[in-house]
Amino acid sequence: MSYDLNFWKYKSGIYLDPQTTYKNLCVGKSIDGLEELPIEEMLNRLKILFSDGWVQLDEQNWEASNRGAFQISTTSQMLRVDCYGMSGDDMNRFIDLGTEFGCPLYDPQVGARFDGGS
Repeated sequence: MSYDLNFWKYKSGIYLDPQTTYKNLCVGKSIDGLEELPIEEMLNRLKILFSDGWVQLDEQNWEASNRGAFQISTTSQMLRVDCYGMSGDDMNRFIDLGTEFGCPLYDPQVGARFDGGS
């Protein structure tokens, strides 16, 4: 089973419809009202968070024996993770990463952004 997790950060005082934002980011659009993310810093932190048996196959793909796999996609404004056969505990590490950089989770499977916005 696959699951995708998405992270972005609104500029101060801005709140956009998360589903529309998600769709536009997924097709590579740049969106007024979103911050540019420190993608390199986030990816370096990800390497630390997944240094316990996860193998980075290339710039985007990781796997771990009997724990699943994930693929990273980025734009200057979004970090997306497609997870395959991963446990909730392992997927929560991505949520922790997003939180660390001020980017709450948007979960398109349930249509919710977990930032307390309306």
